[in-house]
Amino acid sequence: MIISKGQFIFRRLTHGDIELVRKWRNSPEINQFMEYREYITPEMQEKWFNSVNNKYNLYFIIEYKGDKIGLINGKDINWDESSMETGIFIWDTRYLNTPIPLLAVLIFGELGIMTFELKAYAHILKTNERAIRYNTLMGFKLCEGQENLDNQLYVMTKESYSKKARLLRAAFMHLMGTGDTEFHMEKQDYENGLAMLIETKIKDKNISKTETKNGLKTYYFKTWK
Repeated sequence: MIISKGQFIFRRLTHGDIELVRKWRNSPEINQFMEYREYITPEMQEKWFNSVNNKYNLYFIIEYKGDKIGLINGKDINWDESSMETGIFIWDTRYLNTPIPLLAVLIFGELGIMTFELKAYAHILKTNERAIRYNTLMGFKLCEGQENLDNQLYVMTKESYSKKARLLRAAFMHLMGTGDTEFHMEKQDYENGLAMLIETKIKDKNISKTETKNGLKTYYFKTWK
């Protein structure tokens, strides 16, 4: 599964990239913002990948201008109740204090929240001020009873995202582009049943066109305004 918009490409995590992710997940720059901070071994990473490589967990390598810069995900997806937990980390330090992480989240939110209408949850360490700032700008709100916890739960709905993100998208439209978001199905998506599941959740009103090549479909989703 590949998602693309402008100069961003999200490629679903494959086994070939799990060592790259492990390397950066263990780095002090990333590790300090995670609840789990123990060293992750290759064996632990392999076990983790096998546990999330399914239709309920969608992890994507973020590529920007051809470089792999981070990881973004929707995990523990409940397709029946339309909810997921989201997360992102950027390892390319060139982009940490730029609009790029926020743009990646906007694209992901546009697809998950607006197109598939999934309610999003996010766990954020109380000390991670940058992540809290980004997420509240997007429309995440602290859940009730989380004020005194170290690892706090936030929630974002279609309504809160629409209200908050509209201003951000207007400001960053020249960076993100106004073209459709492209959603490419790959061979393995049909083999594991994910493509068929996704297709049952797609609403025709959100699609500008559909293309099929070698039996693989590409959906073009309209830009939300």
